[in-house]
This record gives sequence, structure tokens and C-alpha cells, in this order.
Amino acid sequence: MKIKFSASVALCFALATLHAQPTKRPDSSLGLKFPPLREIQLPKIETVTLPNGMQVMLLENHELPTVRGVALVRTGNLFDPEDKIGLATVVGAAMRSGGIKAKTGDELDEQLENIAASVETEIGESSGTVSFSCLKENTAEVLAAFTDILTAPEFREDKIDLLKNQLRSGISRRNDDPAGIASREFASLLYGKDNSYGWDLEYATVDRIQRPDVIAFYKRYFFPANTILAIRGDFKTAEMKARLEKLFGTWTVSQPKVPPFPEVTKRPASGVFYATVKGVNQTNFAIGQQGGTLDDKEYPALEVMADILGGGFHSRLFQHVRTQLGNAYSISADWGANYDHPGLFEIAGSTKSATTTATFKVILEEVEKIRTEPVTAEELETAKASVLNGFIFNFDTPTKTLNRLLIYKYYNYPDDFLFRYQKGIEAVTAADVLRVAKQRLDPEKFAILAVGNPKDFSVPLSSLDRPIKEIDITIPDPKKESDDPESEAKGKELLQKVQKAVGGVDKLAAIKDLTVKNSTQLDQSAGGLKAEQTNFWLAPNHFRQDAKYPFGDIAVYFDGTAGWINAQRSTVPLPAAQRAQIGIELFRTWPALLLSDQAADRKVSLTAPGVIEISGTGDNSIRITVDPATNLPSKEEYQLKQPNAPVANLSVTLSDYKAVAGVLMPYKQVLSQNGKKAAEFTVIDVQANTGLKAAVLSRQP
Repeated sequence: MKIKFSASVALCFALATLHAQPTKRPDSSLGLKFPPLREIQLPKIETVTLPNGMQVMLLENHELPTVRGVALVRTGNLFDPEDKIGLATVVGAAMRSGGIKAKTGDELDEQLENIAASVETEIGESSGTVSFSCLKENTAEVLAAFTDILTAPEFREDKIDLLKNQLRSGISRRNDDPAGIASREFASLLYGKDNSYGWDLEYATVDRIQRPDVIAFYKRYFFPANTILAIRGDFKTAEMKARLEKLFGTWTVSQPKVPPFPEVTKRPASGVFYATVKGVNQTNFAIGQQGGTLDDKEYPALEVMADILGGGFHSRLFQHVRTQLGNAYSISADWGANYDHPGLFEIAGSTKSATTTATFKVILEEVEKIRTEPVTAEELETAKASVLNGFIFNFDTPTKTLNRLLIYKYYNYPDDFLFRYQKGIEAVTAADVLRVAKQRLDPEKFAILAVGNPKDFSVPLSSLDRPIKEIDITIPDPKKESDDPESEAKGKELLQKVQKAVGGVDKLAAIKDLTVKNSTQLDQSAGGLKAEQTNFWLAPNHFRQDAKYPFGDIAVYFDGTAGWINAQRSTVPLPAAQRAQIGIELFRTWPALLLSDQAADRKVSLTAPGVIEISGTGDNSIRITVDPATNLPSKEEYQLKQPNAPVANLSVTLSDYKAVAGVLMPYKQVLSQNGKKAAEFTVIDVQANTGLKAAVLSRQP
């Protein structure tokens, strides 16, 4: 699955290689002569299993006064539920940002920054990582924090909300980068969108993720027997082993063995595909098929073949397509291989819009050539030297070597795999390259993807004489995905429990107007401004707010269609941005909101256990989280869409309920915008059914 939060795992180990093939090698086409490769020396690593079942690898190294470590946990976003894609990503990030019971994530940040240390967490495609880095003298303090985060994260709800908002923001921008579109859609074509290797994160799947889901996912996969811990640095092995036994002595939870990761589909798409992006003058493309795994006996020959085809400045594609023809801005070829599932063989790059189809034809010609004609001795020598000299950089320090051996252990590869791979590359012949290219490359079944504007292609894609299909990259609206009669019935059922908890339908329906006076305190990060507001609501859709700010008074009126705003004794028609803001405030007015199941223009559905979504006309939509103990709303989430402004993701926590006209209402509300606290509202007084009149509310100051 193609989502990921960046964490500073590199501060501990070079874990960027965790889910990839060996590091990309330097180019050898610049006339450089590589000296003979030095022999890889494996450091002395102490491997033990703690009493709780956790495996530990210790590498004592006194070159620097530092200690670094990483725990690998057998999990990944490949285990995401289909209806909650993004769950593993949220878990991986919230483990750290949510803090521990004794300290928030922000407090941990301050503690670790003060001693130049770090503890980071992440869940990627097929592993979870918890890592740390510190100076020798701070080992005890940092290891304690690391242990708490690994074994007992708190998962505070505000941080989960922030992470979900960040994911939503990423969804909203995912079509901004044509190269990103090409990478994402190419993977979906070759893995399929019906499984965790190829499906996409969507608003609806993120919205369904709740704190209980996060906690359940963590508990299922984070347990000692499912964890491998590797530590390297300035320590004594016996002392470190004793310290770890004490730290993890109480972490004795167990779970059933984690199942294998899902298998990759064997039916990748083939043909020509295009995604239309207007306003661009170039095409980003990807061409290829499924690749293989790193333990494939033919992998060394396949990697050398891909290097000759498109591995660098010396490659055929670079020399022919980019240098000689000038068609491509960039181009490369790579035989993708993963540790536990097939990677992708991909020829990728970008070209001028006009030369898109011509570029594809030349690429296919080069693929056919390498399948039918032997490579030259010079090409073979250059590619093998390039691959081997790049591979050696994975083992040029004890830390990198430990990292690689940890990965081999995690994926059940033999310790001598690196030697087998090295010997395999050295043994590749020109005949091997021709054989694997002919056997493994199937250009007739390639997926060919173009991301650009087909109207600007000088030669149409149809000239490739293959089936053509347009890819729809429209980002789905979450409201369009909740047309499930069962979810509607369950949503109304839960809303009726809320109605009963606050006082009953009759009491709610009896409220025809409200006058609410509150004090407002903006967060310091938002300016720290204090204000007093009086909000007037008259059913069904009249709203007025009189606010007193340090800089002066502001009055706003809206009748559901139009209105005005008065500031500094000047009144103007209500701008579109304010109409949108007041429109959502009208939508979430307490009596009307809780009676949404009785409104013909509103729809109620259950999007997750304990979460109701109420949607209406336009963009109005609110998710209400219901406290299972009281059946009272504890949180509202909604978006504010204003003209010429980024979408704001808003979250309001509700508390301090008091009765007004027989109806419980929240007297305290804390507003967060895009995951950050923005304001706090405290109700001073509420009056209901005072006889408000539209003519009075609409009167200008």
C-alpha cells in the first residue's frame, strides 16, 4: 500500500533499505576504474532470546560514545482492514506522538531534545520499527523511554486526530504531482486495486479509523515473540543483556502467531493506460510488469540486465532515448525485488508531451533488443562493477552490517545471503543476461502508463496497437461511499440513543430558539485572543452572532441564504467565506443536529462503531463520536470549505453537560483545526424559547 509517514529512523540505522532491493549503485560510465572489492567482514554479534521471547542482537562497538537500536515488529500496512486503510500508518506514528502514560508526546520531545537523543516509530508496508539513538551517558534514560513507547504507548486521541488530518491532507494533494500519480497508479495496475498491495488510501477509510481500532491493532502485533531488537554501540554486552532483561521483564503479553502477509495477485493488468492531467507540457510514464523476490536464483542476472538497460548514464535507454533522440527528460529501468513478495520491473521517466508515443516505441524496441541479442562484454563488465560497488556500501560500517543481518533475520534469509548474492553477481555472463531477459521479460503483457495530456501527444497512443483504457484519478468524496441501508439504520438507531440521553425527542423538538453566551479563548499558537460571543439561533435557519473583541465589536447575521457583517460601524453583505462558516454552524446547532433523522434533507449513517455521520445539502457533513458509557456526543468532526482557501479539518471535543429546557447541552467545547488546538469555548449562559424574531435578529447595528 502506497502510504507512509516519515520517521527519523535513519538516526538509528539506515532502514531506508528495509523494503527495497540493495542500494542503488554509483554509475561507472565516467571512465572510473573500480579497485578490487574488499572482502566483507561480519562483525561479532551476540544473539540472545529474552525470557519473554523477544530476540535480541547486540553489537558492541566502542568507536563512538553512542548507542543506537531498532526493534522490528512483524506487522505492516499490508494487514490494514480494507475498510480502514491507513490504520497501520496511524498506529505507527501515534505510538510516538501519543506519548506514554506519564508523558505526552510533546513532553517526550522536549526531554529527548535536551539530551540530543531520539526515539522514533513507524509502520511501513511489511514491518513496524521502534528505534532510538543517544549518547552513551544517557543510555539508561533513553532506553527507559524507548521501552515505554514500545510496550505501553498511550495513543492520545488528539494526536490520532492530527494524524488522520494529515492523511486527509495528503489525499487532497495526491494528484498535484504527476510523477506521484504515475508511481501510485502503476503499482495499482500491477498489483491490483483489490488487495493491500495496490489499493489507495481514501477519505472514507481514514474517517472510519477510531482510537479503539488503533489500540486493537497495536495489541495484535506488538508482543515480545513478534519482535526482534538490535542494538549497536558503546556498551558492554553482558551489562546490556542484563539491562534489557530487567526493562522488558514485565512485558509478557502474548498473541497467536502473526499470519503470513497476503499473497500478490498473479493477474496484473496489461495494455496501455493513461491518466489525464491538464496544464502540463510533459508526460510522466511507467512501463513494465511484476518483478520478483531477492532470493530468486535468477535475481543477480536480472539486476545486471536491468542495469544495462536503464541503470545509469551508461545504460542503453539513457544513451538512446535521452541522449541520442532527446525524447526523455529522465529515464531508468529497475528489476524490483522485495524480500517476501514480488517487486516491479519498471521503466520510468518523463518526456515531452509531443514525443510520448514515440518514446514508448523506442523503449519497447530496446526491451526487444535485449531479449534477442547478447550484450557486449563492456556492457556486462560495467554493469557488474556498478552493481557490486553499490552493494558493498550496505556493509561498509558495523552499523550497516548489523542492519542488513537484522533484515535477513526478520525475513528468514540465511546469514550468508550477502555472500551468495555477491558471488551470484560475479558469475553472471552475457548468456545469462540474454536468457533471463528472454524468459522473464514479456513486453506483450507490459502495462504502459502515461500521465499527461493526451491532446498534446503528436502520435496517438492507439498506434501502439494495444488495448487502451483511461484511468480515473478522481478523489472519491466520502459522502458518496456511505449509501449502505444497513449503516443508515444503525446510524439512526445510535442517534436515537443520543436523543434519549440528552432529554428526548419531544424536548429537543420543543426548542425553537436559543441564545447562547460564551467566552472564547484562542490558543496561544492562534494568537491567544480573548472574546465574548452571544449566538442567537431561530429555527430553522436564522443565525446572528454579536462578538466583543479587544479591537472592537463585530456582528454577523445570516438567514440561510444571505446576510451581512458589521465591523467598525460599517455594514457589508456577508462574504462567501463567512457564509460557508456560518452555514456549518447552523448545520451543527444542537437541537437541529440531533433531530437530523427527522429531516428530509439530511442523511444519517454509522461509519464506525460509535460514530455517526450526518450529511446534508452542499458540503455540510459532521461525524459525531458517541461516548458508549453515557450515549452523549464526545466529539464532532467536520470540514470547512471556503472559496480560495485550503480545506480546514475541524474537531470539537464536547464536555461539561448541563440541562437547558430539559435538554443536556455541552457547556465546554475545545476546537482543533488540522489537528492543532485552536480555541476553547466556555458557555456562560443559555436561554431557550425567549421568543426571538427574525426581524429583530436581522436589524443592523
